Amino acid sequence: MTPPFPKATSRPRVELLTRDGCSICVRAHARLAELAAELDFELSSTDVDAAALAGNSELRAEFGDRLPVILLDGREHSYWEIDEARLRADLAEHEKFGSPADKRLP
Repeated sequence: MTPPFPKATSRPRVELLTRDGCSICVRAHARLAELAAELDFELSSTDVDAAALAGNSELRAEFGDRLPVILLDGREHSYWEIDEARLRADLAEHEKFGSPADKRLP
């Protein structure tokens, strides 16, 4: 029997939205780096203030009041704290079915 969706072809992407001087953001990045090594996802971080200075003010406007924000495959996953249990569960789903963008009809 064919599964309803093809298996993920790429690693999940976790992006941490942060800003300079955010100590909670530093702790979140350290923990996400540990999880990335364990769970094999791509980790990046974006300073929303630096992005705004470079012309992309949307991130700061949308997320700037609740940093750090964790995005999974471009979608908001959690903020202020890492919801580690949910992240692990969502990464397991990604492993089975791919990201929402990967889902296609058979």
